[in-house]
This record gives sequence, C-alpha cells and structure tokens, in this order.
Amino acid sequence: MDAADGLADGATDGATDGATDRAGRAGAPAPSAFLGRWTIRRRIADRLGGDARFEGTASVTAAGDHWLYDEAGEMRLADGAAFRAHRRYLWVPAAGAIEVRFDDGRPFHRIPLAGGEDSHLCVRDLYAVSYDFSAWPEWRAVWRVRGPRKDYTMTSRYAPLAEPEPGRLHPVEH
Repeated sequence: MDAADGLADGATDGATDGATDRAGRAGAPAPSAFLGRWTIRRRIADRLGGDARFEGTASVTAAGDHWLYDEAGEMRLADGAAFRAHRRYLWVPAAGAIEVRFDDGRPFHRIPLAGGEDSHLCVRDLYAVSYDFSAWPEWRAVWRVRGPRKDYTMTSRYAPLAEPEPGRLHPVEH
C-alpha cells in the first residue's frame, strides 16, 4: 500500500490513467478527472507592482469536442483594493495532455497530465508554467512571467469543490 495515496501498489481510484508523474509516482490524472468544480487560491508575487491574491472557483464542463474552463472570484491587490475577476479558456483533451486555448480558439499552452512544464510567447512576454499533480486531486500551477514590463510569479492551488449532498442545504453562518 502506498501511504501517500492510500491505494495498494498498482491500484487506481478511477481518476487517473495509470501513468506516472515526473517523480515516478502513479496517478497522473485522466483528462476527464478535471471535469467539475474547483476552488482556487492564487498568489501573485509581482516584482514590479506589488503582490495580489485571488480566491474563487473554476468549473470545467464538456461542450462538444472541447471543454469550457471558467473561473471567477475576487482579486485583492496589495493596497487592499478588491474587484471581481473572471477568465475563460477552451480545453481540448489530447494524448497525455490538455491543449489550452484562449476563448477565441487561439492556442495558449499544454497541460502535461504527468506534470511538467510548458510555455507561451506573447510578443515579447514569456509565460512559462509548471504543473504539479503529485497531491492529486489537489494540484498546482506556477506561472513565471517575464517581459519588458512584466516580472511576476503566479501560484495557483486547486482543490475539488465539495458539493453538498443532494437534498441537503448549505450550512448557514451566523
């Protein structure tokens, strides 16, 4: 039994494709394991403009031959200013990866399902990302963005959003 995931050696829980991550651990997520709702906690360490934080949710839903990734939440800047933020991408399942596209269909980058890195060059700005699925179903994406007027690291942590059982109400805080 693997103490890290509570599964017998070689067993899977249905949310993985049996592959291994870069460290050789079993359990790279299957593409369909991303479908559903996620909590997001994001920290942006901006060397040019101060830190920011984002907290919200993301949903990944099937839409024909691709999926819609929608996230929404609150962005809080270093000076305390807060505002609602939203973004949408198209995800296309591919062999060993998910191809991420902007919502207009232009290619952005790939999510390697075994964990790992990819990048996107946007004019003179380089967006480099590293994905870590070693604690699946919790996972992390770390973006390092560099350019003439950009220099920040953005760390996003995702966890499955616990849905209430059918027929149960959300608890009310007093």
